Amino acid sequence: MPTVRYSQFTGQWWEQASLEDLLSDLADFLLQSGLGEADPWGEPADDLTRLQEALLRALAARGHITPEELDAWETGEASPERQRLQQMLEALLRTLVEEGYLAIRPPRTVGDDLEVRGYAGEWGPSDERARFALTNKTVDFLGFKSLKDLLGSLGKSSAGRHETRFLATGVEASEGSRPYTFGDTLNLDVPGTLLRAIGRGGLTLPLQLQADDLLVHQAEYASSCATVLMLDCSHSMILYGEDRFTPAKRVALALAHLIRTQYPGDSLQVVLFHDTAEEIPFSRLARVTVGPYYTNTAAGFALARRLLGRQRKDMRQIVMVTDGKPSAVTLPDGRVYRNPAGLDPRILHRTFQEVLECRRAGILINTFMLARDYDLVAFVKQVTALCRGKAYFTTPVSLGQYLLLDFMTRKIRRTH
Repeated sequence: MPTVRYSQFTGQWWEQASLEDLLSDLADFLLQSGLGEADPWGEPADDLTRLQEALLRALAARGHITPEELDAWETGEASPERQRLQQMLEALLRTLVEEGYLAIRPPRTVGDDLEVRGYAGEWGPSDERARFALTNKTVDFLGFKSLKDLLGSLGKSSAGRHETRFLATGVEASEGSRPYTFGDTLNLDVPGTLLRAIGRGGLTLPLQLQADDLLVHQAEYASSCATVLMLDCSHSMILYGEDRFTPAKRVALALAHLIRTQYPGDSLQVVLFHDTAEEIPFSRLARVTVGPYYTNTAAGFALARRLLGRQRKDMRQIVMVTDGKPSAVTLPDGRVYRNPAGLDPRILHRTFQEVLECRRAGILINTFMLARDYDLVAFVKQVTALCRGKAYFTTPVSLGQYLLLDFMTRKIRRTH
């Protein structure tokens, strides 16, 4: 009979380290809006040197690194302590790549292609010139963490589903059966169907079923919602000594994770608006940075309206997160007219036109405003009045709580 012999683990602690805890500590670094941009000295923000420094800070906060070892690393002098730290960092980075949390790229590479799960040629975690990129697995984990943090700050609550007072033929039966009609989910009440067939034609074999014999279970009808999240990524989102864009990205990640896990019938699309507007796949969200400079709100509304027009949901809504006034508009010939000085009447007129088009299409617009200047408040109130939506004047700290609570409660109010 084979035997199993157990012995004391004698390896290094980082060989058994929790990658999820490590990514949680690195969340602020990975989601910062400057990721992927060059600093004033021309160094890319997503090179391995900065990632190693962030890893060391996280490990020092957890007590895995002594102050003497951290000083030895920062001085750059060759020492046994620095050699040990280098070995540890290479092992951790290699594990993150092998587990699919990071992708390593050669220097001067760009783009969002994350097919490379291992090392790109000769470039690996030991080469400081290499660059890293977040994989979809990491983006999904960061969304889960953001949602957990945001909902945890609200106290005890349940996300649930968007329940209504109506009945439908769903998979989860909770009410009595009724005769089948064309278009119903074929969730048959088998005993009731057989009894109807027997009552009509008697107990004969083979049993002759007709369409009138069919009974289907009834379930509570859960409404569906299509959402376009419009994120302002103009440069004002990181100016004036405050980063407003990173909290907005966190909320978007949390909202996407909430929809995917709690509201599988809903849909979420992300639109960035700056000089123009663009839809981005969710996999790119964590790697998006601020820029270009201006705020073309009208282009964002137009693109969001087209995207929602393709959706066949009970409700369609736009959730806009912004901190500034519209400062650009796309002209009929395709050129972009810009005026950063103030609320230009030409720009406002085009923006309000798009708001009215959204209202005619039955699309609700809810605005989350991260600034409280008098002129900006007046603009947001006008948008809210035109589309009969809501406006929330909040801060980057409370943005997530406002937005998630609004999303989870709005459908019940509108459906009833």
